[in-house]
Amino acid sequence: MSRIITYAKAINEAYFQAMEQDPAVICFGLGIDDPKGVFGTTLGLQDRFGSARVFDMPTAENGMTGVAIGASLNGIRPVMCHQRLDFFLLALDQLVNNAAKWHYMFGGQDSVPITIRLIIGRGWGQGPTHSQNLQALFAHIPGLKVVMPTTAEDAKGLLLASIFDDNPVVFIEHRWLHNLEGHVPEEACRTPLGKAATVREGRDLTMVSFSYMTIEALHALDVLEKQGISCELIDLRSIKPLDWPTVFASVRKTGRLLALDTGPEFCSVAAEVVARVGMECFDALRQAPQRLALPDVPTPSSPSLKKVFYQRSEDIVQAVGGMLGRELSVAELEQQRTWPLDVPGEWFRGPF
Repeated sequence: MSRIITYAKAINEAYFQAMEQDPAVICFGLGIDDPKGVFGTTLGLQDRFGSARVFDMPTAENGMTGVAIGASLNGIRPVMCHQRLDFFLLALDQLVNNAAKWHYMFGGQDSVPITIRLIIGRGWGQGPTHSQNLQALFAHIPGLKVVMPTTAEDAKGLLLASIFDDNPVVFIEHRWLHNLEGHVPEEACRTPLGKAATVREGRDLTMVSFSYMTIEALHALDVLEKQGISCELIDLRSIKPLDWPTVFASVRKTGRLLALDTGPEFCSVAAEVVARVGMECFDALRQAPQRLALPDVPTPSSPSLKKVFYQRSEDIVQAVGGMLGRELSVAELEQQRTWPLDVPGEWFRGPF
């Protein structure tokens, strides 16, 4: 049975069900027990499970990641949370040289079942060091799994699957999704890692997206449909492993590809999607695949710069129009935009 709850509540529920199911699951991170509970995702956990299993941590990301790795090698399943992905960059040595390689280096005799929640997003004037979308960096590391859910249901199902996976998983949330509502099963459901979702079927073009860009894509699709264009939307959900069969099948059906990304264009997830489709589906392509991602410059703080930095649904519609050789209207989308840019549209129910 399902009911409508927010993305943040779905994550909170996944925590509760995982910790009730397995006493080896622990969670910690900066602000994990603060009054707002990391955007509401960890509220009530310490009251229910105690400070031995739910606790704040010092500002020592590398050291505490080492603690998580050591605990995981001794039967614990740690869930480590960082309120900004940027903070976790201090722990890359532990992640890359220990967690990601342990299972391989010891011939599969040991595993490191840690889940690392990293929160990305934009707004609040945070700029270059607090708004980075670095999923491609983590996906590049052999031995890591990288998950980026879009819907509330997937947030719960993928987090539960990540917690009980026997290998390290980097679980990346866009904070603009935390107040997104959706139907979520009450029971402890696990969504398989590495399986994409076909959000909408279409015939003219395939869009491959993930995380918040899937929301922008959905708004673009509504406008495109009114202008007679039918697009198929694939939400990857998992960046690594990536569901290539679903992507390839869709491209072979439509003959066109537009890959969307929340990160910088160069060496992005979108770039990998375009490359693999070009290699595997060349015979089915009607034209060169395209990608839509961020410019290769640091994230700006200035509202004037941000206005032309981020890709939005209007840009998606115009990109599709360019691929199909049509002049398309984006007036409906522009009318929905509000100021400041921290609020992407009238439809938005964000965490501000």
